[in-house]
Amino acid sequence: MSTRSPSLTLVQGDITEQAVDAVVNAANSSLLGGGGVDGAIHRRGGPEILADCRDLRASRYGRGLPTGQAVATTAGRLPARWVIHTVGPVFARNEDRSELLASCYRESLRVADELGARTVAFPAISTGIYGWPMDDGARIAVETVRATDTAVEEVRFVLFDAEAYEAFANRVG
Repeated sequence: MSTRSPSLTLVQGDITEQAVDAVVNAANSSLLGGGGVDGAIHRRGGPEILADCRDLRASRYGRGLPTGQAVATTAGRLPARWVIHTVGPVFARNEDRSELLASCYRESLRVADELGARTVAFPAISTGIYGWPMDDGARIAVETVRATDTAVEEVRFVLFDAEAYEAFANRVG
């Protein structure tokens, strides 16, 4: 496997509409769906994703997927082949959890490599309900992806609104 840093693309829009090999889901540890990106992926992808997540819980993650780890399922009805679920950390001002956030990106790329994915769409992990400041989340995301050896050729950051897009654009250059 030839490795290098992937090209970075920014898109303002809906991650569930991305025709890529793998879409990364900012999941909660239960893997059973939730709000935000997680809820949108489960709704649009359909019951096949939830069925795979239930199987994973039953076989490997009975206590939930640990923060910073990643695992793949089918993409169901999404225009992607797989969903890579990763659990981002909740932001805490009194504790540096940035390594856990970086691990979400590294582990997702590791899983993408195992799957043979060449294009991967990421949301801005942990920057919604988990409270991570957008500018810092963008910095960690971009720096981590650039520093990770992977066979993935394109990482597409799919950002929901103009504020997120601008934060990532300031980092990608």
